[in-house]
Amino acid sequence: MRRKVDDLRERGSMGTTNVMIKSTGAYVPEKVMTNFDLEKIVETSDEWITTRTGIKTRRIAAENQTTSDLAYEAAKIALERAELHPRDLDLILVATVSPDMFFPSTGCVVQNKLGATNAAAIDLNAACSGYIYALVIANNFLITNSYKNALIIGSEKLSAFMNWEDRSTCVLFADGAGASVITPSSGESKLLAYDLGVDGSFGDQLSVPAGGARMPATEETVRNHLHCIQMKSGNAIFKIAVNRMKETFTKSMKKAGITIDDISLVIPHQANLRIIESLGKYLKLPKEKVYVNIHKYGNTSAASIAIALDEAHTEGIIKRGDIIGLTAFGGGLTWGSAIIRF
Repeated sequence: MRRKVDDLRERGSMGTTNVMIKSTGAYVPEKVMTNFDLEKIVETSDEWITTRTGIKTRRIAAENQTTSDLAYEAAKIALERAELHPRDLDLILVATVSPDMFFPSTGCVVQNKLGATNAAAIDLNAACSGYIYALVIANNFLITNSYKNALIIGSEKLSAFMNWEDRSTCVLFADGAGASVITPSSGESKLLAYDLGVDGSFGDQLSVPAGGARMPATEETVRNHLHCIQMKSGNAIFKIAVNRMKETFTKSMKKAGITIDDISLVIPHQANLRIIESLGKYLKLPKEKVYVNIHKYGNTSAASIAIALDEAHTEGIIKRGDIIGLTAFGGGLTWGSAIIRF
């Protein structure tokens, strides 16, 4: 009996197979909101937003669109490209901080919309680091042979949690979804290394304070916009984010046994162009090796890396066999990175 347990542990730790991102998909709402549109509703300017964030436009979901709707659209594309039927899925992970409701989970809603009747489904809240967290969890389920086919989705309707009178937040966040099908790999494609972390002492820097058990909804919480995204200090978050993204990415490279010269493309969380540029300079990467689409979509939180990965793949910037790096930080404060042989 002891030998069997040891064998199982060995297979779980070493893995019985490689795991790959088989396909990607993304969906962004049709409505485009420009910086000039924002000038009409809040005291700001295109120059102010562009200089401080790098954002020029963002996508805003329709009133009747939900987070699960965005996730469903991205998932359909990823499944079609993977040539899988929803019933082939064993696991669905939806990374989001803007769920349709507290429960049932958005994952359950997506599972039903897809008709993925054989899949377990849950939500994952790691804010902007959510896609990386979901990737690691799915990978670890698959390498132990617990599941065969997983679907991970980063999906957000952050506009539903926006205070459109708060220029420090309403210019930043937006809506969208990205999805990836994760399957066993018979080739070299695999997750080479990852690093995840949290420092809960910074949790109050970026949050939606009301609506949970600590602060249930009242007339006062609604009046004071406490059900909307609150950011204490953009400068404080900036400094923390830059340091954590550098540290976590360096750790993952070390675990993977590679150098920056081995990496074809780095896809960072799209939160702020200055943060992305600072990361690129620290890693001594040329601009063409750091993927940027924040100017088009703003900060879509858990969907950010998923959308960027899909774009980089469909545009032919990355191909099979390339080593790519992902790195993110988010509210919580969470952070994570992953090195992938795509």
